[in-house]
Amino acid sequence: MYSKEAPLKYRVKIERDEDGIFIVTVPSLPGCISDGKTRKEALKNISEAIELYIESLEEHGDAIPPSIDEEIVEVKI
Repeated sequence: MYSKEAPLKYRVKIERDEDGIFIVTVPSLPGCISDGKTRKEALKNISEAIELYIESLEEHGDAIPPSIDEEIVEVKI
């Protein structure tokens, strides 16, 4: 179970299609997909899609995939 006070974090995959639209998927949430004309819009839309996906899981009594706990490290070469 998760704490409703702590935000859940999920890794997303962002790709641009042939028309320049940003397509976002969530590998740990099968079928959770959204898009947007800009990267910012696509990320906002996928955030809403994730919330609805989680709400649906809760309503159906299904397990909620665990939130990730990782950091990104950037290095210059």
